Amino acid sequence: MTGAIVETPHEPMWWDPLADLRDADSPAIDVFMSGTVFLDIVFTGLPNAPAAGTEVWAEGMASCPGGIANLAVATARLGLRTSLAAGFGDDVYADFLWQTLADQERVDLSRSRRFTEWHSPVTVSMAVQRDRSMVTHGHEMPISADELIGVPPRCRAVITSIGEGAGVPVLPSWVARSRQEGALVFADAGWDPTGAWDRTLLRTLAGCDAFMPNAVEAMHYTRTDTPQAAVRALAEHVPFAVVTMGGDGAIAIDGVTGETAEVPALPVDALDPTGAGDVFGAALVLGTIAGWPLEHRLRFAGVSAALAVHEFGGSLAAPGWGDIGDWWRRTRNCAAEGNPRSLELADRYGFLEDLVPRTHVCGVRRAAATIARHSDVTRP
Repeated sequence: MTGAIVETPHEPMWWDPLADLRDADSPAIDVFMSGTVFLDIVFTGLPNAPAAGTEVWAEGMASCPGGIANLAVATARLGLRTSLAAGFGDDVYADFLWQTLADQERVDLSRSRRFTEWHSPVTVSMAVQRDRSMVTHGHEMPISADELIGVPPRCRAVITSIGEGAGVPVLPSWVARSRQEGALVFADAGWDPTGAWDRTLLRTLAGCDAFMPNAVEAMHYTRTDTPQAAVRALAEHVPFAVVTMGGDGAIAIDGVTGETAEVPALPVDALDPTGAGDVFGAALVLGTIAGWPLEHRLRFAGVSAALAVHEFGGSLAAPGWGDIGDWWRRTRNCAAEGNPRSLELADRYGFLEDLVPRTHVCGVRRAAATIARHSDVTRP
């Protein structure tokens, strides 16, 4: 089994999946990222999206950190030592966001900073059936990300988005420095609202080790008609190309190992899709750092994302190792009873037997309807 239980005098037990890789020369940080943290207010169970001049009641509601926090929480809950550089306001929303990330989720915020008279960005997300709509308000951070970060920490990997500079796609300047220090660069691009889908982005991939767009984005950027053709085109520009296909699963080519894999999605009745893509990416980063076979990486990422959409609340819906272990044991036990579907899943996901902890690990907190009191987010 890889990994080990970690326990400190001030924290309950949690699972370190990279324990076998750690030595005196290892970076103190596994994953570093930078971006905007939002206060997410998520409404679920809406019968329909509200029309102009109407009111719709939601069955559920959650408040939690959002934006880049979706990714930071996902990596931290999978046992990766996560560092985040972000701006925080001086309001009570920021108090909640900071304490949730730093104290509850063990995210290192040493390169983050609070700004006076700058309010926290806010997003209201409305989940209707299998889709969502959002309303967001916020302002630019008072300083640039490069000024905030300074010298990025030594780490195993960075996760970033390809942005725009002088009208063309570019990577943040701090990313190149991290890569020079040995970090793997995992990137995505996001939706292009202009519809231009600038193909110069493909040249930007020379500064990346992995690119993880969804199928629509990948096909637009590569001018191809299928996800399979898109991933092959991307593999000509980046060592590790991954294309996610929503309910159809994911496909990837790892030029470093020579592996190609396509796996179906795990069927799931989604409650809230917010942050599922971030969970998939976080799991993929873990599997790549750990050196797992490509098919196992994609399947692990898929089951992690599937478990996330079973809960509402974006970042705090991300699964921990206890959730993954529970799912695997339920699947294995149902297979032992002869359930045909579980027999199939047990065969496909049997590699989890050597990955999940065999003893109890700390459970994760879920999102609450209202912003929690400080006592509610302090570890026991």
